[in-house]
Amino acid sequence: QLFNIMNNTDIEFNKNEDSMRQLVDQMKARFVKVAAGGGKKNADKQHEQGKLLARERIEYLIDKGSSFIEIGAFAADGMYEEYGGCPAAGVVVGIGYVSKRQCVIVANDATVKAGAWFPMTGKKNLRAQEIAMENHLPIIYLVDSAGVFLPMQDEIFPDKEHFGRIFRNNAVMSSMGIIQVAAIMGSCVAGGAYLPIMSDEAMIVDKTGSIFLAGSYLVKAAIGEDIDNETLGGATTQCEISGVTDNKYPDDKSALDHIKNIFSKLGEFEKAGFNREKSVAPAKNPKDLFGIVPTDASKQYDMHEVIYRLVDNSEFDEYKDKFGQSIICGVARIDGWAVGIVANQRKVVKSKKGEMQFGGVIYSDSADKAARFIMNCNQRKMPLVFLQDVTGFMVGSRSEQGGIIKDGAKLVNAMSNSVVPKFTVVIGNSYGAGNYAMCGKAYDPRLIIGWPTAQIAVMGGSQAAKVLLQIQVSALKSKGKEITKEDEAELLKKITDRYNSQISPYYAASRLWLDAVIDPMETRKWLSMGIEASNHAPITRAYNVGVIQT
Repeated sequence: QLFNIMNNTDIEFNKNEDSMRQLVDQMKARFVKVAAGGGKKNADKQHEQGKLLARERIEYLIDKGSSFIEIGAFAADGMYEEYGGCPAAGVVVGIGYVSKRQCVIVANDATVKAGAWFPMTGKKNLRAQEIAMENHLPIIYLVDSAGVFLPMQDEIFPDKEHFGRIFRNNAVMSSMGIIQVAAIMGSCVAGGAYLPIMSDEAMIVDKTGSIFLAGSYLVKAAIGEDIDNETLGGATTQCEISGVTDNKYPDDKSALDHIKNIFSKLGEFEKAGFNREKSVAPAKNPKDLFGIVPTDASKQYDMHEVIYRLVDNSEFDEYKDKFGQSIICGVARIDGWAVGIVANQRKVVKSKKGEMQFGGVIYSDSADKAARFIMNCNQRKMPLVFLQDVTGFMVGSRSEQGGIIKDGAKLVNAMSNSVVPKFTVVIGNSYGAGNYAMCGKAYDPRLIIGWPTAQIAVMGGSQAAKVLLQIQVSALKSKGKEITKEDEAELLKKITDRYNSQISPYYAASRLWLDAVIDPMETRKWLSMGIEASNHAPITRAYNVGVIQT
């Protein structure tokens, strides 16, 4: 009997491992396609002009052998198909190291519609600035853009979180003392011209870089002046006559070398002071994650086993381990950084009272425990890591009479008001109010990433599809239409397929609800670099949760 149990466990592990590897391979294939940008033809054209591609510029700029995490690689995935698509939203964004200084890098991809700004381009640029502001990180702009994509100007131009917000952020970052350096390496037109010039230092590449409020065609149409773009706003004009840009350089690499030189001379700033010791690899093999976590979102697994493979030496000091077991709380180290971990338990657990708690569901006792733990972490100045695999809060008369809403509100309040930085990893389900309580996108995690198994939605696909089916069938019947069982089955499949496409991690990443979809093996790196980034921003306010009912 024991042999059969162990054998079944091994079979399940191997099935999970095969499925997860397939999902990771698919993710990597998607990334390769995205990284190709506007395709070989447009890339060759840029090389012929003596320009590096966006990713080549970043690769040359960052320290050799150093880590780089790309934010929003799947932004705009599957969007704007009527215009030929917009891979990575036409801009490459990430956190890397330049002259050993961690910074945010933003590089327009001129192979994608000449670097024009689509709505998601604006959102992604704002996300890059948000990361820089939250973490007090220097930011580098590698500018090569034709400006706003005119067919969609109404969705990118006038609103609070549209194009103009970027220049407001330039000004705010300057007042905060956040370093901004820009290199004009191609076109820089109209409103976009303000971005580099509102930076602390703006350089331009000779012959290929240009900056002006209106190009030669618009100047001709507006005031009748005949002039070429180089004379109008090229490097010589803007460096030697107008003084708009600070220095000009003969090629991309020379400009990038100057940025490296700037960063090599930056002084040190005050840090938040998060605790870090020497990093130790997990004692339990991280590769086991592939076999531990099922790709079937309805299956159980023990989240402890995931934690042991993410934390240093697999050491985890659990808080209230026998109470509120549907949420696991405890302290550990990730790449040397001391962190507090709040994680959903995915297996069915049994309390001391003999009550069963379903995996992935938040109960009153677990919500209360997590709220108290979050308060402790704030008191101890310890960053928080949320590991999401949550189906929501427990429902039913017993839960309502037990005050589930009140206890859930405590958790949301404690988490929302945290002054320590928060980081979220969506491992599996992320449904409804569970997404909120476990620090979803709306609650300002410094970084939010998902594994290829992540699913984000109001509720699970099968439940939602059945609800939507009932609504649509009722509507059709009210119009006098007769619905057969075959019609219902066909309609259910159509609804389910559409809904499942919307809970995909790529659907979330395309809209920047996730900063990235990552290989589980990269989780420690993302969390470590995120905490390192957050350590640049001192905590300036006291932790106050406001009014919490007891």
